Amino acid sequence: MITLEGVDPRMIANNLTPYKPTHPGEILKDEIEYRGLSQRKLAAQMGISPTLLNEILNGKRSVSTQYALLFEAALGIDAGPLLALQADYDMQTAKSDKSFLERLANIRKIVAML
Repeated sequence: MITLEGVDPRMIANNLTPYKPTHPGEILKDEIEYRGLSQRKLAAQMGISPTLLNEILNGKRSVSTQYALLFEAALGIDAGPLLALQADYDMQTAKSDKSFLERLANIRKIVAML
């Protein structure tokens, strides 16, 4: 897709998406390490299992609204940006899933014929 100016809008800095999306767990993991906190102790303070906390920190589980609020209470990190980062991660992950994109394209074809 080239515009009249000859610039592909996907190549404009504000329109670029990172190659690998950032899971909010990566940010939280860095923060926990920086503070020198034990995952086991933090999990106990938050009232969740250490396994669950580890899955979040390693990007194997999403940061839900409830988890974001628990992190906010335990670490003083606003829940809103964590949830926004999770939404961005989910969106970028979905947009890079080829089978899902094919499914979307098929739905769009069907709707276009209506």
